[in-house]
Amino acid sequence: ANFAEEAGSDRRLKYNIKLVGKSPSDINIYNFEYKDKDKFGYGVYQGVMSDEVIKEAVAVGADGYDRVKYSLLDVEFKKLKD
Repeated sequence: ANFAEEAGSDRRLKYNIKLVGKSPSDINIYNFEYKDKDKFGYGVYQGVMSDEVIKEAVAVGADGYDRVKYSLLDVEFKKLKD
């Protein structure tokens, strides 16, 4: 699958992971930072862990890490701070 709005959502890509809430459909929402800041960006982000969402919303990228199609979830992927 090729997700246009994909975000690196694989737990292995992240650190400083903190559970901050749940979506209306009971998906865990986390704040986190990316290990590879050059590839995925600097700062603190909010989103999901790919291993906790419906498999229809997950695709494996060319790098072997999961991507999530957020349009299928009731969670918004967003950057919180630089």
